[in-house]
Amino acid sequence: MDQNELACFLVLAEELHFGRTAARLRLSRARVSQLVQRLERRVGAPLFTRTSRRVALTGLGARLREELEPHYRGIEDALAHAVAAARATAGVLHVGFSTPLAGEIVLKVTERLRGTRPGLAVEVCEAPLSDPYGMLRRGGHDLQLTDFPYRDGELRHGPTLFTEGRVLAVAAGHPLAGRAAVTPEDLAGVPLLAVEGDLPEEWRRHRLPARTPGGRPIPRGPSVSGFEEALTLVAGGLGAMLTAAHSALYHGRPGVSYVPVEEDEPLRYALMWRSGDANEALRHFAALTREVIRETAPGIRPASAPRAAEAA
Repeated sequence: MDQNELACFLVLAEELHFGRTAARLRLSRARVSQLVQRLERRVGAPLFTRTSRRVALTGLGARLREELEPHYRGIEDALAHAVAAARATAGVLHVGFSTPLAGEIVLKVTERLRGTRPGLAVEVCEAPLSDPYGMLRRGGHDLQLTDFPYRDGELRHGPTLFTEGRVLAVAAGHPLAGRAAVTPEDLAGVPLLAVEGDLPEEWRRHRLPARTPGGRPIPRGPSVSGFEEALTLVAGGLGAMLTAAHSALYHGRPGVSYVPVEEDEPLRYALMWRSGDANEALRHFAALTREVIRETAPGIRPASAPRAAEAA
């Protein structure tokens, strides 16, 4: 049995959309269709009904998903834990980061780690905008410094390490571009770029609110899968984007203006890891991260020191 067929089937059964499935799996739509058709030929009957408007599971497809999913997830979890254990033995820590500011902090921690744990190697990699927690879930990252931590059955996060305000990225000629600041109510009528991919609902509500606090609708702009793509559309006047305040420094470019958002919920940064994978190396990295943030991170608001029971 081809694992790719099973993975594609389960994601499509969840998304019921070929485009979103392709984005999550980083495949073309044609490849998704090919994998599904191949599995259907193996089974001997359709697993999905497809029209120009919707995709739905057949009765057989729903039963296959119900019986297959817990076994498939169990295999994924077992492999992820084995990978984590092997890395701990090999002395390699894979650390992800979600934003350039988080990446800068992770690199500073890695440099400091060389002096305290020379036998522990660290590999650093960015978490993609369209799948911010996928690498962590699949075992590609052991630990991740992220700007939107959330807790579920698979992932845990430590206490908030620091917070940061947000800005609205708009085209330089946009009516809001000349403002000293905007409020969440000013987003009414401003199309916000949507983000394709595997994103928790809490993430979408915070980054892509459907309404202002006063209840006025906020329209949706085109969908994007990466930050540079988003900035290109913003510069072209095709939509706006809520993003971290440091973007104005790290992503300054012609055609894009960054306007501070007042009266807004700030971004919270924390370390995340898979449930059950916390070990001494992760705890040491977390302790050094708190040191670096207190000493060397300008322009951010460090959180108060966590209680011992909260520490990663």
